[in-house]
Amino acid sequence: MHNIPKRLNLANLPTKIEKLHRLSEKLGGPNIYVKRDDQTGTEVAGNKIRKLEYTLHEAISQGADTLITCGGIQSNHCRTTAAAAAKLGLKTKLVLRGQQPAAPDGNLLLDVLFGADIHWVTPEEYRNRRNDIMTGLKEELAQQERHAYIIPEGASNGIGAFGYYSAMEEIIQQEKEMGVQFDAVVMAVGSGGTYAGLLLAQKIFKTSHEIIGFNVSNDAEYFHRAIMKVLEDAEKHLESSVEICSKDIRIIDGYVGLGYAIGRPEERAFIKELAMLEGIVLDPVYTGKGFYGLTEEIKKGRLEHLNNILFIHTGGLYGIFPQGKEFANLLP
Repeated sequence: MHNIPKRLNLANLPTKIEKLHRLSEKLGGPNIYVKRDDQTGTEVAGNKIRKLEYTLHEAISQGADTLITCGGIQSNHCRTTAAAAAKLGLKTKLVLRGQQPAAPDGNLLLDVLFGADIHWVTPEEYRNRRNDIMTGLKEELAQQERHAYIIPEGASNGIGAFGYYSAMEEIIQQEKEMGVQFDAVVMAVGSGGTYAGLLLAQKIFKTSHEIIGFNVSNDAEYFHRAIMKVLEDAEKHLESSVEICSKDIRIIDGYVGLGYAIGRPEERAFIKELAMLEGIVLDPVYTGKGFYGLTEEIKKGRLEHLNNILFIHTGGLYGIFPQGKEFANLLP
């Protein structure tokens, strides 16, 4: 028997599953479905709030009055953390990578509106010292008799992984209600926590789903290590072991393109194509790259063994607006 951690109820759950009839027909199969985790809320829209339901329960149970986390300027995770903190009456400190812009937009604008205290760091500082910087901020707050709780990048740790353990529970129930069996559950992978939670649940519930990720940064080898680290941390909360090894992880590499958060014309064209076909908007950082990769693999005949594919739409809509200029060539 596994010990599943407790959680808060902050997201609009369960999120619905839609079949993409026109895209599936255009590709000539398989049947593609999308789980609308972009609709987990408005201010907290996206996949991060699922992780934060567990993370913030732990933070509050430890007496935290302030949340400290990190990310890029347009971090969905930081925006969701700031929004959730405001709902719960907590303060937020964000360690953001980059330089303060003249005017905030997208997720950063929302961070400001939610009252987050922003600490700017260089890309080098972020890469090499972000955990030390967050620890230093926590120590400064402790001297003011405040209790801070540090959330790692993307809430991708053991406790956060249970957000997508519970998402898999939803999927299993929805399969029964819809009368469909998904052969694969697919998502973009940016830090590994969403993938880890789905794989953990797949092993615990002993389902036949393939869990497939498309990395949007680094490479497949990096995410094999990152996901295994999250799973090892999750086992501490379970207080029992789950038999998972690196070969169980399937990351399809080759769709990072020009780099993290840097889009290509073909990716932007696909975002527009899907929006026109299905009325669903992807983001250029995560889902745009991941879903583009999925359709390319289908076109190449590499997923012919799959009949029903479920893509997790992890949100990120606010991140598309700061990249408006990149979409200018798509104007009629």
